[in-house]
Amino acid sequence: MRDDSSTATVHLRRAGVSLFVAPDDDGVPVVVHWGADLGDLDDAALRDLVAARRPGIPHSAFNTARRTGLVPDPTRGFSGTPVLEGHRVGGPAAAATPRPTDWSARVEDPVHGDATARFTGTDDEAGWVVAVDLGLSEAGLVRMRTSVTNTLDGTLHLAAARTALPVGPAATELLDLTGRWCKERSPQRHPWVQGTHRRDARHGRTGHDATLLMVAGTPGFDFSRGEVWSVHTAWSGNHTTYAERTPEGDCLLGGGELLAPGEVSLAPGETYRGPWMLGSWSDAGLDPMSHRLHAHLRAHAPHPAHEAPVVANTWEAVYFDHSLDRLTALADVAASVGIDRFVLDDGWFRGRRRDTAGLGDWTVDTDVWPEGLHPLVDHVRGLGMQFGLWVEPEMVNVDSDTARAHPERVLRGRHDLPLEWRTQQVLDLQDEGAYAQVRDSLVALVDEYAIDYLKWDHNRDLTDATHGGVPAVHGQTLAAYGLLDELRAAHPELEIESCASGGGRVDAEVLTRTDRIWPSDTIDPLERQHLQRWTSLLVPPELIGSHVGGPVAHTTGRTHRLGYRAATALLYSFGTEWDLTGLDAGTRDELRRWIALHKRVRPLVSGGTLVHPDHPDPAVLVTGLVAADRSEAWYVVSTVAATATQHPAPLRLTGLDPDRSYRLTDETATADQHAADLSPWWAAGAGLVVGGRALAGAGVSLPAMSPETALVLHVRDESRA
Repeated sequence: MRDDSSTATVHLRRAGVSLFVAPDDDGVPVVVHWGADLGDLDDAALRDLVAARRPGIPHSAFNTARRTGLVPDPTRGFSGTPVLEGHRVGGPAAAATPRPTDWSARVEDPVHGDATARFTGTDDEAGWVVAVDLGLSEAGLVRMRTSVTNTLDGTLHLAAARTALPVGPAATELLDLTGRWCKERSPQRHPWVQGTHRRDARHGRTGHDATLLMVAGTPGFDFSRGEVWSVHTAWSGNHTTYAERTPEGDCLLGGGELLAPGEVSLAPGETYRGPWMLGSWSDAGLDPMSHRLHAHLRAHAPHPAHEAPVVANTWEAVYFDHSLDRLTALADVAASVGIDRFVLDDGWFRGRRRDTAGLGDWTVDTDVWPEGLHPLVDHVRGLGMQFGLWVEPEMVNVDSDTARAHPERVLRGRHDLPLEWRTQQVLDLQDEGAYAQVRDSLVALVDEYAIDYLKWDHNRDLTDATHGGVPAVHGQTLAAYGLLDELRAAHPELEIESCASGGGRVDAEVLTRTDRIWPSDTIDPLERQHLQRWTSLLVPPELIGSHVGGPVAHTTGRTHRLGYRAATALLYSFGTEWDLTGLDAGTRDELRRWIALHKRVRPLVSGGTLVHPDHPDPAVLVTGLVAADRSEAWYVVSTVAATATQHPAPLRLTGLDPDRSYRLTDETATADQHAADLSPWWAAGAGLVVGGRALAGAGVSLPAMSPETALVLHVRDESRA
């Protein structure tokens, strides 16, 4: 660690990435380079690099060479989106636009572990102190956030404290994601032209249409080719993520919290800390970019070290029909096919016979459960399974004892209630009584039933939301984090799933407090093929819940065979959401085989490297998991449409060790998968032995595949066979 009274030249290097920050002529820190490792440069070489990157002075421009600082500053000629915005009320007359100077740096760059730096600048005239925390993880991931402190009398009303990083000008194409309920994380690509491409999320939660990542890359980048830079705004409330290219030549990716007027007001001495922005770079496409993000989430989130249990969730099996006999029969079948965890979904609490009442009253409905949940919990545990429960702590129905006793606890901005959404409103968690009631109810439930797992839902946007006359999304988000933190502190072994009408709250910050996400309310495997692929740009596979539903998808009406439904879920946190009591013996046996296959794959799910081998036919999507030591890998090959040719193009299997020999076998757990296409290698149970270099370079043939079918390939180091 070192402290510098003036801005330091900081060169952080990890995992093939360099992050190089140096002062400009005025001592303002500038990110000179973020990208490929620059090597072990001495101070003289770093100074020469700074000089080599010095810009010229064009005509009709400022009289000095202008560089965009770590905090892009309009007072120093930056014409793009300012990262700092606010105004002062009361106190002395002060400069309106902050201009931090007198920068200092505090750097920690150990031999092992993450490298960090804090840059601090002051503006005595405007009354701002600005701190930028910057880190580079062992996996080469950038973490960055901006904080602001008010140093003058009067109130500083903060409008923005964003964070931005420069990227290479060769990145001329953008990828971001959008979506809606049951179609989350839909990709959209377009040229990165001059101007600002900005994605704002104003849902009071992350949002089904949240961009997840803003990716800039060289033209035609894909999962295994191209140079790419990406950023993610790690915040579960209103937020923005943007890409900006200015006529002056700046190329920036940025993000931060979206603050409503008056939402954050700093008294003298108070500090606002913005959300973390994560930045990932790769020179070999989207997969290595994602690997840095996956490593970060695996290292910094509280997820259990054990392999994720196979889950049976009751929602699409029984909905609100909560009879003990029906649920115990479902549990019996679940245990018989190899399921590890039984989760009771919506409908167990007081007054909850339909989805229009009861939210906020988190006690067991004694009309349905006269002995509480104990008979069901005891039965489930007697079968050797864990027990989980659905809750929605941040919401309330007007038709509830809570709302009738405390109507003031319904979050609103006017006397009238906000528009209803699924017949529910938001509980004001900034109300101390409301917060305490929810916290105590949840702790009591977990205590009484020794609950292993909570499915934590959040089924509506926040609209017209204020607390004490101040916009409430910022405070509501912090209160939700507080609830999660307190519950985990009281029960460290409890696991929690982040669900929000499916995929409405998927971000890196909520994943520091939860153990998996539910990426979508649709378990239609055709939709899931796409949305799981793009969700995994940020989220590692063991944190993505993926269930096998019934033959007819409840959200789309499509019909799919069990093999396609199960293969789609195979490489993720696996489960079922299906009335298993009605299965015939053959279907039950097939499901048991798929669950057994998942358990063979499961060690790689929790620690393997996720890859997406690019295939020339867009009808073929491939997802793979490679062991950390590259001794084995599993690949799911799926079709999402009819293939362009009768025989699909050969598949190149990426991620393997080029110098090893691997045995390649077809492990699809559906007996008749290739009954009409008995080509040589997949018809032979023993498989073939092929070198890793050949598998990646020449590839392997695929059988003729019908639309919406899948096969599972296994490769294993032949020396360990």
